Amino acid sequence: MSLPFRCVKPTALAALAIAVLLLVRMPASADGRFVDGIEDLPLMPELQSVPAASVAFDGLAGRIVVAFAEGTVAMEDVRAFYDATLPQLGWDRLEGDRWVRAGEELSFDAVAERGGLVVRFELVPR
Repeated sequence: MSLPFRCVKPTALAALAIAVLLLVRMPASADGRFVDGIEDLPLMPELQSVPAASVAFDGLAGRIVVAFAEGTVAMEDVRAFYDATLPQLGWDRLEGDRWVRAGEELSFDAVAERGGLVVRFELVPR
């Protein structure tokens, strides 16, 4: 015998609704980290954001973001991670480490520093 819907307590319904909303809002990347200012670009797990160095602008022509991340990782590994990740997110390679999607161009490069790597991500309107 099933219980009528009116027997369910409002607090139980509210808790269920909150749980569903939290599940829907779960980030797409495995650890929930994204490149600063580019909310749909996962940050490679071996990298850490450098928020103080990142800049973002929104304008009529589109958004401009320059973000930095650092870590003890080789550029080949960074390139392999984004070569595998970006096409799944709808990005098409232009050349080298330059990608395009929906009127935006993404590029990244890196410099070796203090035994690690500093990666610069740049997103500009195309």
